[in-house]
Amino acid sequence: QVRLVESGGGLVQAGGSLRLFCAASGRTFSTYAMGWFRQAPGKEREFVAASRGSIESRYYEDSVKGRFTISRDSAKNTVYLQMNSLKPEDTAVYYCAAATRYIDVRVLTHGNSYDYWGQGTQVTVSS
Repeated sequence: QVRLVESGGGLVQAGGSLRLFCAASGRTFSTYAMGWFRQAPGKEREFVAASRGSIESRYYEDSVKGRFTISRDSAKNTVYLQMNSLKPEDTAVYYCAAATRYIDVRVLTHGNSYDYWGQGTQVTVSS
């Protein structure tokens, strides 16, 4: 079992920055990939970013490329999502997810590729 707890969300003005944290506990050594997803009101959950494999290859959804950065601190069992130049359309509940099995890059953006999820943290960007 892997337990994930997100934090760092909040209210920020457009153009501002936030850093999200995802603290993992339990069988963290079995984690193969970590991802961030988000869900806005009335919309489906969507992929934001992921870090995969021992070399921590990083992947991003097109709308956040150049603005968001995913990183992992294995010693602290924590995954971060640095979000810069935030836009109102980034407003959503952000979820951290962990996969304990190999994930092909072609399905890295699929939520059902991940085994564990956090409870989410709200990010609100005002215009």
